[in-house]
Amino acid sequence: MTSEQHSPNSTPEQPDTRGAVPADRQPAPADRGVAPASVPEVDAASVAEAPGAAPVAEAPAYREVTVRRAPKFVPFMAIGAILGFLGALVVAYTGPADPTLTRESILGFFTVAFAIPGLLLAALLVLIFDRRSVRKAERARAERTYDDDAA
Repeated sequence: MTSEQHSPNSTPEQPDTRGAVPADRQPAPADRGVAPASVPEVDAASVAEAPGAAPVAEAPAYREVTVRRAPKFVPFMAIGAILGFLGALVVAYTGPADPTLTRESILGFFTVAFAIPGLLLAALLVLIFDRRSVRKAERARAERTYDDDAA
């Protein structure tokens, strides 16, 4: 068997672009689980019967995608809330003692007063980082690969 012939059990190499975002930011029909409307399904018998028909173009071996490093929102917001809680701990237990309120009730008040703004400030910070990552996005070529061990 020559290098140009394929065994009956092998498939030709095709790029796997699942999960990649194309440059136009629209998912490919294969990524959505739908057959593309512009490419009609053709079987080998109908191609053999049409003597003057043009050959069907194969999908390109690569695809243009946009690559960027985006921050995760939940860890940023959790850290903001935790920092707000730590600030509440400091204020509640280092301030002067009040005979009408317990330290725990003061802690509860300042937790709400500091944790929610800490969470919101962290969310604003992560949005700024996300916007910056969109500006620094790069275009790349994604090539489909197959994992022989995958079932």
